[in-house]
Amino acid sequence: MATTDPPSRPWLAAFSAALPLMIMFVVALSIPLAAAQGFGLSAQETSLWIMMLWGLPGLLTLILTGFYRQPLLITGNIFAMIFVFSLPEQLRFPELVGAFLVAGAAVLVVGLLGLTRRLATWIPPQVVLGLLAGALIPFVSDVFNWMGQAPLIVGSTFIAYIAGSRLLSSRIPPILPALIVGLAAAALTGRLATVSMDFAFPAWTMIQPEFTFESILTTAPVLFVLILVQANLPSVIFMQSQGYEPPARALNISSGIGIILGSLLGPVAVSLSLPATSLVASPPAGKLGERYRAALLAGGTLLVIGLLAGAAAELTAAIPLSLLLALAGLAMVGVLAGALKEITQGKVTLGPLFAFAVALSEISLLGLGPFFWALVIGTVTSLLLEREGLPGAAATPEEGGG
Repeated sequence: MATTDPPSRPWLAAFSAALPLMIMFVVALSIPLAAAQGFGLSAQETSLWIMMLWGLPGLLTLILTGFYRQPLLITGNIFAMIFVFSLPEQLRFPELVGAFLVAGAAVLVVGLLGLTRRLATWIPPQVVLGLLAGALIPFVSDVFNWMGQAPLIVGSTFIAYIAGSRLLSSRIPPILPALIVGLAAAALTGRLATVSMDFAFPAWTMIQPEFTFESILTTAPVLFVLILVQANLPSVIFMQSQGYEPPARALNISSGIGIILGSLLGPVAVSLSLPATSLVASPPAGKLGERYRAALLAGGTLLVIGLLAGAAAELTAAIPLSLLLALAGLAMVGVLAGALKEITQGKVTLGPLFAFAVALSEISLLGLGPFFWALVIGTVTSLLLEREGLPGAAATPEEGGG
């Protein structure tokens, strides 16, 4: 006699796969909250930005996953979010908004034309990861600068991060115990203020974008590659390896539209995420036709966080800046480690290493800063000296309709 799974079992597998993502979505709030302080945003501007960063990807996930019945988890691109975190000293918030709008339009056009496969041969994604690693290093090292200023709060947070990495299951991110212990230490030292849980929907105030030569060239090319080549493309390839036929063109178009619409309220980059996709689209999430449930749970969590953005924005005043920045730095450790591993292995290393070094420098030529020149110098170096190691069009998926 054939047996069937209880109705709850597919959802239990989906919940187990989505749980680490749900935790990380909450903990990752420390990155835009710290960036908002750096940009000098008001509580209303911060809440609107967070609403778009979390709520818009959640809504897109529910729509795409429900329509295609595939685990198409759209998130706020963590690499782009971290990149924004590194820019307050170089660009103003309206300039970033303008640059994101340009990048979103470019992603939309490439998605409509189906040119992502060719893009993978033009700008090496390893170079972008080298640039990103160089941008991240100062913020990870600042964890220890803050430890010197707030030893009890930041020190206990760091110890909890190490302990969590050593003792907890790999499905529980170590930043979670770091957050809990850090908040407890802040409360014990009287540094944690109370938060009035204001669930009022924030008033909509669009950011007036500013389009400047420096901001567009510094930001848009990096975002363009992060979204299409570093995020959507490998995620689609992974899903194909699992037996899915993801709508690559529809996903790229959705990313472009999402960036344009979301960035009217603050710089927002939405895309697939390979780490997140690997959780919701692999066998631990259930049978092939049931894994979309994990994406629905994760997308629903994003939407709920976005709707509660008003309360989340108040955390900037309640949590000590030292703890926020320390948590943001620790949240970047995994991304930094992965980027460093990627740029030091394989056949493409020289260009990414130059990009890494230039991003750490203070170079300024023609009014353009180190991030732009990191992309230029790294790309030219790899194209001239390491072209045989660059990904070819044959290795990329077809961009079907959908």
